[in-house]
Amino acid sequence: MLKGKTALVTGSTSGIGLGIARALAGQGANIVLNGFGDTEGPRAAIAALGVQVAYHGADMSRPAEIEAMMAFAASTFGRVDILVNNAGIQHVARIENFPPERWDAIIAINLSSAFHATRLALPAMREANWGRIINLASVHGLVASAEKSAYVAAKHGLV
Repeated sequence: MLKGKTALVTGSTSGIGLGIARALAGQGANIVLNGFGDTEGPRAAIAALGVQVAYHGADMSRPAEIEAMMAFAASTFGRVDILVNNAGIQHVARIENFPPERWDAIIAINLSSAFHATRLALPAMREANWGRIINLASVHGLVASAEKSAYVAAKHGLV
């Protein structure tokens, strides 16, 4: 059971991230959701599991917003006990046609955000002598796929 623990799951308003948030909430963890799009539906789904839930809309490509999200989680729940670095985006194009701004965004969200969130979560985890950090990679972190250079690079970095 994770009662009394707090989990922050990036990219958790839909898909795999929301599934992870639901599973952690099902074990009793309070949840900090992060992501774009609908927030009320995911918030209600987590709250229905009987835990506390909060949402922060940090843009995971921006270190200052990640810092604000981590500070929000700490002020709301005391600290982040479980950090799930799940946020990710994708763009598919031949490398000679790959827009540099898309490369930068993918590396920032899929790789650098995990560094920033982890560096901010670790001090409280060490102080509590308990914490878990889960980085979601992909098979693309081990085996490349055509026209996915930034995604492959980011997931390889996580691995």
